[in-house]
Amino acid sequence: EYEEKTGRAHRPLSPKQNVRKNLDFEPLSTTALILEDRPANLPAKPAEEAQKHRQQYEEMVVQAKKRELKEAQKRKKQLEERCKLEDSIGNAVLTWNNEILPNWETMCCSRKVRELWWQGIPPSVRGKVWSLAIGNELNITHELYDICLSRAKEKWRSLSTGGAEVECEDAGFSAADREASLELIKLDISRTFPNLCIFQQGGPYHDTLHSILGAYTCYRPDVGYVQGMSFIAAVLILNLDTADAFIAFSNLLNKPCQMAFFRVDHGLMLTYFAAFEVFFEENLPKLFAHFKKNNLTPDIYLIDWIFTLYSKSLPLDLACRVWDVFCRDGEEFLFRTALGILKLFEDILTKMDFIHIAQFLTKLPEDLPSEEFFTSIAAIQMQSRNKKWAQVKRILIFENR
Repeated sequence: EYEEKTGRAHRPLSPKQNVRKNLDFEPLSTTALILEDRPANLPAKPAEEAQKHRQQYEEMVVQAKKRELKEAQKRKKQLEERCKLEDSIGNAVLTWNNEILPNWETMCCSRKVRELWWQGIPPSVRGKVWSLAIGNELNITHELYDICLSRAKEKWRSLSTGGAEVECEDAGFSAADREASLELIKLDISRTFPNLCIFQQGGPYHDTLHSILGAYTCYRPDVGYVQGMSFIAAVLILNLDTADAFIAFSNLLNKPCQMAFFRVDHGLMLTYFAAFEVFFEENLPKLFAHFKKNNLTPDIYLIDWIFTLYSKSLPLDLACRVWDVFCRDGEEFLFRTALGILKLFEDILTKMDFIHIAQFLTKLPEDLPSEEFFTSIAAIQMQSRNKKWAQVKRILIFENR
């Protein structure tokens, strides 16, 4: 009607458009285009070619259906595993809340609890278990945290305004030292779990992390802030209230291993490395020899792992499982975990040179399978010539005196 009113002539369809109009079907995908006839201006397909194309298309459809079925089965299996995991976590939560936590002192060392502990603590009770396992030998209270935080805020205000040095019991430490420590905290917070975006400026936990680290520099001015502390504090913040996170943080850093590393006690650090190498050679002699040949010493990879308790090197959920057992077994498990990592990647590492080994161990794969990882750790024997970790360490300390 429009064409008649405007006087425009009706244009005939092009040969290609005419063919498309006469098709019995519209192709559902580019795969189905092989079934279309050729345009009218080209010779028609021979019968043999048309039959061949139809067979090819049917084969493609069969393969697509197989892939769809395989994907559906995979999704179903993943859903079943997820449901099974959720049921397992739900049952574990009930056990922890109703049986273990109310009777902590009598049950924490039982075989049943230790086995349940190895499987990972449910996130909803993780903070409570960590607090109990770490303990509070320093007798830090919520009030002490508030006092330390207030003093830290005074320092920040004083340093930002260029005022006189704050008078307190850490007067032996210069304003320059304190300023450098506080500046380092600011810098390190922005590098803490950057992918989560919750500890960076403007994030919900930025101020909390800043407060805990600042309060600790006032609580332990002799230690101050050391790189790596921000990751430990961040993991605790994700599982505990602020004051409780500070209490756990301070007590955790007061453990012999952490204090040796964070105070950079070279003699004691070398003792830990030597003890580690005893069990390294015992468990993985081939890889140990390869590392020795390439002059790859434990400090190259162990320092970063110990300083951050694996929270920087491993995926966060896996690092929390390492923390679970670390809270149960103490410092020994940190070095057992290191050997578990080396065992898991032994075949890869034995083919690498110094540079590639160092790079690989600094940045571990992000898709580490949890069960395979803990199976590798479980295979590590922390006993050398009938001597356990603590005994080996004691002997080395005595020899180095």
